[in-house]
Amino acid sequence: MITLSLAEIATIVGGQSHDIPDPAVQVTGPVVIDSRQVAAGSLFAAFAGENVDGHDYARKAVEAGAAAVLAVRPVGVPAIVVEDVVQALGALARAVVERTGATTVALTGSSGKTSTKDLIAQLLRRAGPTVWPEGNLNNEIGLPLTALRVADDTRFLVLEMGARYIGDIRYLTGLVPPRIGLVLNVGTAHIGEFGGREQIAQAKGEMVESLPSAEDGGVAVLNADDPLVRAMTTRTRARVVLFGESDEADVRAENVHVDPLGRPSFRLRTPTGCRDLTLRLYGEHHVSNALAATAVAHELGMSVDEIALALSEAETLSRWRMEVTERADGVTIVNDAYNANPDSMRAALRALVAMGGAARETGGRTWAVLGPMAELGDEALAEHDAVGRLAVRLNVSKLVAVGGMEASWLRLGAYNEGSWGEESVHVSDAQAAVDLLRSELRSGDVVLVKASRSAGLERVAQALLQDAVEGEVSGR
Repeated sequence: MITLSLAEIATIVGGQSHDIPDPAVQVTGPVVIDSRQVAAGSLFAAFAGENVDGHDYARKAVEAGAAAVLAVRPVGVPAIVVEDVVQALGALARAVVERTGATTVALTGSSGKTSTKDLIAQLLRRAGPTVWPEGNLNNEIGLPLTALRVADDTRFLVLEMGARYIGDIRYLTGLVPPRIGLVLNVGTAHIGEFGGREQIAQAKGEMVESLPSAEDGGVAVLNADDPLVRAMTTRTRARVVLFGESDEADVRAENVHVDPLGRPSFRLRTPTGCRDLTLRLYGEHHVSNALAATAVAHELGMSVDEIALALSEAETLSRWRMEVTERADGVTIVNDAYNANPDSMRAALRALVAMGGAARETGGRTWAVLGPMAELGDEALAEHDAVGRLAVRLNVSKLVAVGGMEASWLRLGAYNEGSWGEESVHVSDAQAAVDLLRSELRSGDVVLVKASRSAGLERVAQALLQDAVEGEVSGR
């Protein structure tokens, strides 16, 4: 981060210095919330969680090199004491970003946020020093931690913003106000908390409401193919740029098709020209993500040639999101187990079917190993049932539903759609899924693993990949 003295930080956050012998000591390292990540010159922010209180690790952090601790009480080592560490982090992040003059790009949406953030980062870093979140640091703690990584030469700051309730994005945009705001889609993620898609749209639209006016450089990048997103044009003073496959989109895709490995190709059309390209990413749903990233990069001065080249070379940066690995025995594992909602489940299933196209010609099968989707409220039964039915309609060879009640709904949906016999099965947990797959997989099979983060289904993918490393694959 930008170098600041402890005295300056105390002033910015409105805190009191305790046990600080020299207020001129500077914070030159990262701001961290895990004492194991402390580096020389760090600022350690102590949070009192449900199971762990960071204040108990304050001394360990200072001994590891932290310049001081940001805390809500004195901790016996150099500390800046504040009433609320979350609010203090936000205030510090805003002050630091303002000092750099970096252009802030923020994005939100029900699905695809992290993949699109990774694409935007891979484009913009070709145009100048860029900071973006690691993983999906998109809440009131993760966002300031990302913003605090900016340096004097940072040109672009990319921020991902998530929401569980109306007002969340308004709060986040208040911490680090964006100049360019992107809304990807309005789906059903967290619908249990929001109560309906209209409420989700209300929350996501807080992004465009936060933007500067068009005269002051504000730009709202909106999905022309999503009616609830497109309707947000009336909620912003910023200039609106539309992306999508609609003829009215400023940035759009034409002639979209998917190759036998599931990688999409299309003609990218922008206001300054068009280019044909193929993504390295798997699944047609990445076309929309690529268009969104293009719209942002184009607004920030990148040429269509630069954008097309960067997109064609872009890869997955965040773990457990459509990570595709082919084992030595010819079995392909698709680890998309970081998170799931109905929209991302449908996209992943379609990607699986596309990837399995070539495999089917040689006897390979497609396996959908699916777990529960969290936070769907009263819609949970219907949504799980619908995903199970879709797996059958897409002709997925084998469905393995993993877990408790939600998994039984997945299996029931598949059964009621016509998946009888051994085409679909319900197993109790990740280990049971691993045991089944170890006994059944054969060369040419493609295995998708996906569920909400709380299900921990990444263990299935990791176990199957470790089998290959240890030479324990069945070889069938």
